[in-house]
Amino acid sequence: MLMDTTRNMEELQNELWMKKTPQERARFASSMFAACRKAIIASLPKDLSEQEFKKQLYFRTYGEQLPEDFFKNEPK
Repeated sequence: MLMDTTRNMEELQNELWMKKTPQERARFASSMFAACRKAIIASLPKDLSEQEFKKQLYFRTYGEQLPEDFFKNEPK
């Protein structure tokens, strides 16, 4: 596997990360998730039905299909 981060830099990044409070780390992770979600949404076709939009957003976010019965209580 090709690594582009030296061991020293990886250790420094980890050290700096661990100096942050749990709240700062959670806030950072949450903001990264939100940014990625916005990028995924921007990449989806604009003419999808609501159900198809949800299916594709879920798949691109989690890498797996929604369960078949996810929309069982919603009209088609």
